[in-house]
Amino acid sequence: MSKKYQVQKSPFVVPTTDGKLIEEHFGRATDGNSQVSIAHMIAPPGWSEPFQTPEFDEYTYIIRGKKQFIIDNEKVILESGQSIKIKKNTRVQYANPFESECEYIAICLPAFSMEYVHREEL
Repeated sequence: MSKKYQVQKSPFVVPTTDGKLIEEHFGRATDGNSQVSIAHMIAPPGWSEPFQTPEFDEYTYIIRGKKQFIIDNEKVILESGQSIKIKKNTRVQYANPFESECEYIAICLPAFSMEYVHREEL
């Protein structure tokens, strides 16, 4: 009989060049799941990504610190204990322009993929 659950003890650590820690617990890189991805992230002070227009909904829950979102030219700042849903096909930039790191959970439906994120060139 197969197990009806899966405990994730060794998430896939996504290689980055910007100092951000990305640990995918479930998703394409970890278990081949294309329906949902769940990742634990730590963004260092001063971190930012290029604008992107993903083909997936993204939910973010802030564990500690603050994170800045620029959503269709509107600046939104979330703090510990707050969350947000950004609908697919929305232009967004994620950043941590603050002095301390930001720890958060990101959930993407369907799962995150570089093919579907559509990051803009800097």
